[in-house]
Amino acid sequence: MPEQSSQETVRSRGALPLGPAEVTGPSMVPTLHHGDVLVVHWGARVRPGDVVVLRHPFQQDLLVVKRAVERRGAGWWVLGDNAFAGGDSTDYGVVPEELVLGKARLRYRPLKPGQRSPFAVARWALSALRPVSADRSASRRLRAR
Repeated sequence: MPEQSSQETVRSRGALPLGPAEVTGPSMVPTLHHGDVLVVHWGARVRPGDVVVLRHPFQQDLLVVKRAVERRGAGWWVLGDNAFAGGDSTDYGVVPEELVLGKARLRYRPLKPGQRSPFAVARWALSALRPVSADRSASRRLRAR
């Protein structure tokens, strides 16, 4: 199943270049997990290694979160960080440039309902908000598959 983001995000982004997108599914584990919230820079320039939000090439009402691995012609070869999840360019090929909507800048991991001990809350607080960086080493590793 492809990593998805909330469709409400695209409708509500308006003139602001930044907006939220909620992650569902396992295709970007260990970078992103189900329930994470991304701060997406809509319309940002994409480079190899960036985590991007795009429209699925065959179901354009579905938003997908993947890593842009490399340019191929007029589009991007995108892969999930979880090689076992599928739902990336190995299934649907190169994604046209116009379907790539933006790139993830930050990841916010909400507090889980069961995390109530002081240790669990402190651990969450230290890791809840992190930048989503372009992992160049991962993109080289993924390209070799």
